[in-house]
Amino acid sequence: MKYQLLVIFLLGLALAPVGSRAGAADISGAWAFSVSLDGGPQNFPMTFVLKQHGEKLTGSQTSGSGEPKVTGAVKGNKVEFSVEGKNRSGDPFKNTFTGVIESPTKMSGACEFPKGAGKWTATKK
Repeated sequence: MKYQLLVIFLLGLALAPVGSRAGAADISGAWAFSVSLDGGPQNFPMTFVLKQHGEKLTGSQTSGSGEPKVTGAVKGNKVEFSVEGKNRSGDPFKNTFTGVIESPTKMSGACEFPKGAGKWTATKK
């Protein structure tokens, strides 16, 4: 009996890390963002296609001026990424997003744009 309990205990320890990784958020896919800057505009739509590999996050933003590149990280239920590209006038820009993954299909957080700070929400398409 003691041998069986020892085997079950050791098996549980061996499988624990696998179970904890299986529950980690993977936000790969297309996301519809709604961004509201403190000084306006409000509820500005943006679309991102994100690719997650472990904690590394890459992707692109679909926009009228090319496809700015996304780089960042996912740690647990926290997401942080930046978007760099050129605006319609050809000037470089960098937008930064930080937030929380609320579910497999919903995220929200704060952002920093050259025009100021704001908040964002996102739903998976």
